[in-house]
Amino acid sequence: MFCPECGTWNRSAARDCGQCGLALPELPVAIDAPDHLITSLRQATGQRYRIVRRIGAGGMADVYEARHHLLDRPLAVKVLHAHLAREAEMRVRFKREAEAASRLLHPFISSPLDYGETDEAVYIVMPFIGGGCLADELAATRTVEPGRAARIAAQVATALDYAARQGVVHRDVKPDNVLFDTDGNAILTDFGIATAMYHSRLTAGGRAMGTPHYMAPEQAMGRFVDGRADLYAVGVMLYECLLGATPFDGPDGYAIGYKHVHELPVPLQNVAPHLPAELCAITMRLLEKDPNARFQRGHDLAAAIHDWMYRAGVKDVPPARGARPAE
Repeated sequence: MFCPECGTWNRSAARDCGQCGLALPELPVAIDAPDHLITSLRQATGQRYRIVRRIGAGGMADVYEARHHLLDRPLAVKVLHAHLAREAEMRVRFKREAEAASRLLHPFISSPLDYGETDEAVYIVMPFIGGGCLADELAATRTVEPGRAARIAAQVATALDYAARQGVVHRDVKPDNVLFDTDGNAILTDFGIATAMYHSRLTAGGRAMGTPHYMAPEQAMGRFVDGRADLYAVGVMLYECLLGATPFDGPDGYAIGYKHVHELPVPLQNVAPHLPAELCAITMRLLEKDPNARFQRGHDLAAAIHDWMYRAGVKDVPPARGARPAE
């Protein structure tokens, strides 16, 4: 098993760690199979962070639960996939994106706390947010009650408005990247493919970035995107929360992207007339093909949602700070 202190792999019969001498637990630690990357990561971060276990994986990186040695604070360490970490260009991109995201100081955004590299790994350290994510909630319940869905959308919109004013576009807003804190607030995370608009783009020209189901038409076509593409993705999430399905689906990313560009989404009220008409109208406006026809700022979207919630008597109102742009 791994030594929970220094990360050294020990035989299952060992009582003490052969490296640091720590008395090993009788039961296996959370990760109980050899993993040279985890060992390398534990050794690289040993003076600052204790790597506990692997908790998830994404398109670019794996995520590990960790704790700060001195503060005993729970953290999440995002480690770039090994095949990407071997590419010098990807290391530069990952570091620049971490730098861009670290400047985003907002109550509804989870920003990187630290960055590091080893010969084998590139990683960023994030706050650990243990309230689950919107994707898990949708998987369990399929839909989200309209008032709660509106609250989530308003908080994400507020976060995106702040990011856009700092020159950052997320480009991959989706339920997996919407986490919940212990108070139920939506926290937008993983600006892992975000780039500051004033930074030079390091990706190949014309290559679409993002997740197909939540990708704005202009993004699917490889065109320049701004914060309105992120708001389109919020519209897709809101549609999914209310109906239990995304506006478009298909056998592959190309087919889904084609529909985003060329097909109109089925109006929510045509298939779910019981849903609040004004909230449906807000959602469908977000899904306009023309960015100029959508809400132009996250603040505008949040304000429209808050107005509806007030008129509808929705009691689950977001914190007051979500109703106005962050300073």
